[in-house]
Amino acid sequence: MAAAFRKAAKSRQREHRERSQPGFRKHLGLLEKKKDYKLRADDYRKKQEYLRALRKKALEKNPDEFYYKMTRVKLQDGVHVIKETKEEATPEQLKLMRTQDVKYIEMKRVAEAKKIERLKSELHLLDFQGKQQNKHVFFFDTKKEVEQFDVATHLRTAPELVERVFNRPTIETLRKEKVKGVTHQAQFKRMAKERQKQYKHLTQRIQREKELFVVAQKIQTRKDLLDKTPKVKVKNATVNSPAIYKFQSRRKR
Repeated sequence: MAAAFRKAAKSRQREHRERSQPGFRKHLGLLEKKKDYKLRADDYRKKQEYLRALRKKALEKNPDEFYYKMTRVKLQDGVHVIKETKEEATPEQLKLMRTQDVKYIEMKRVAEAKKIERLKSELHLLDFQGKQQNKHVFFFDTKKEVEQFDVATHLRTAPELVERVFNRPTIETLRKEKVKGVTHQAQFKRMAKERQKQYKHLTQRIQREKELFVVAQKIQTRKDLLDKTPKVKVKNATVNSPAIYKFQSRRKR
């Protein structure tokens, strides 16, 4: 009964209103209440405690102190910046290492190697751009012979065929025999374009075979690390090579 009476009494109470900023202080903004002061005071005390802790840490710092993270961090414009580490594996390599085993990788690598050999036997790498350019050196006794030297005359072939590295017949052969094969310029261009496409395909397969070889080595290294023999890391892994470890030699019975 008393609780019901208190509720009824509260319903007839006068509405509580907080004091507002006086008119002559309107230019200062809203009047600060106690809850606003508490938030401001707590924030001030928190910052003072943080500064006090930093001051104490600076006073107690050991000048000979060393952390391994110091080797990977440098100071740049007063800010500590972590040095970028070299990428150890590409996303494609990580995906293969997580989902496949070394036998599957080796099988795919051998298949790529066979395709590469077949393409090489078909193309012969006669005018491949990635191949090292051969040199043809001519020797003369006098400077006059050097000045009067003409490549087409010396090789006894047509000037149009001088730049060829293969199938370069002499003028006598051209007079005696008929030209065999493609002779039209458009057909030459089409064949050259097709040959260049094949060379590009060959380059991609060679790169793929190298990547599979590196992935197989990395997977094998992970398996070798399961051995409990004491080991030391000699070289970190990179995109093109696995990590190198030196294992302690043990005499096996």
